[in-house]
Amino acid sequence: MTGVIESRENKDLRAAVAALGARHGRGFDRAALWSEAAKLGYLGVNLPEQYGGGGGGMAELSIVLEELGSAGCPLLMMVVSPAICGTVIARFGTDAQKRKWLPGLADGSLTMAFGITEPDAGSNSHRITTTARRDGDGWVLTGRKVFISGVDIAHATLIVGRTEDARTGSLKPCLFIVPRDTPGFQRSQIDMELQAAEKQFELVLDDVRLPADSLVGDEDAGLLQLFAGLNPERIMTAAFAIGMGRYALARAVDYATTRQVWKLPIGGHQAIAHPLAQAHIELELARLMMQKAAALYDAGDDAGAGETANMAKYAAAEACVRAVDQAVHTLGGNGLTREYGLASLITAARVARIAPVSREMILNYVSHQSLGLPKSY
Repeated sequence: MTGVIESRENKDLRAAVAALGARHGRGFDRAALWSEAAKLGYLGVNLPEQYGGGGGGMAELSIVLEELGSAGCPLLMMVVSPAICGTVIARFGTDAQKRKWLPGLADGSLTMAFGITEPDAGSNSHRITTTARRDGDGWVLTGRKVFISGVDIAHATLIVGRTEDARTGSLKPCLFIVPRDTPGFQRSQIDMELQAAEKQFELVLDDVRLPADSLVGDEDAGLLQLFAGLNPERIMTAAFAIGMGRYALARAVDYATTRQVWKLPIGGHQAIAHPLAQAHIELELARLMMQKAAALYDAGDDAGAGETANMAKYAAAEACVRAVDQAVHTLGGNGLTREYGLASLITAARVARIAPVSREMILNYVSHQSLGLPKSY
């Protein structure tokens, strides 16, 4: 991508994925769509070619999720499996880990969840209490995680734990691959009001014993490896939100073009047209920031990507919530019916404001990192 103009290849990718999404639509079967997207090479478009991926980056993967979302059939596990876990393993994994996991993550035959959030830590990664201690040649993990997506369908979970620095005694973050059926690795589904194909789980790690090769990357790399996964997570959450907003806006525009109760369709009245136009502008602005974040990340600028990925996630979430709200309002009572499929998005749209990091924490980040204002915590 040059500047904010997509390459011909990426435009073609966008059109092809849009066609795939149109074939599946709002009532999609998650497994069937995942399988077809995998066969077409879309799930691993960001992973290295030598392991069966497309050799692209976050720019390409975000296009896939955005276009599927705009067709009403987003795949949430794309945020986790190829974007977070695939990227971390591709950048920091051993050769053996890459050979074991990347081909399957690329072709969709393997999926991986990501476990960072804890009940008492929230957005403060420095308060993570899941600990990993050495035990002979291996490791023992103990702790809890909460709101972990898709653990039941994932073959393994990339767990963020903390190990003790032998030199300082302080704890530092490390990443471990924990296969689903590992003894002591327990999960319980959280009863969510939000209905989604991907379920949420609480995890308990009760003296989970892992071999030495479960550690991903360098034990001393710490935050570098962690944020190598969190920046793609924010970019992909932005893609998820933009796609959802586009879907809602398209439904509203179609309704406003055809619904007529006076002389003109209701879309001919500025009270209806202008809010929809504003929603479109905000979604486009959010996409530009997402594209910038993806370009910086793919160019290896982790610091620049950190700032812009947070901004993109914030902008996309706000634009999505407003687009969904305006879409429902445009349809009036019909916007709350199951027939039109918009009411459920009212709850779903708010997820992007909350996860994977709240909008308030992003504002904290920008105020400290971008503006240089003092921290209050």
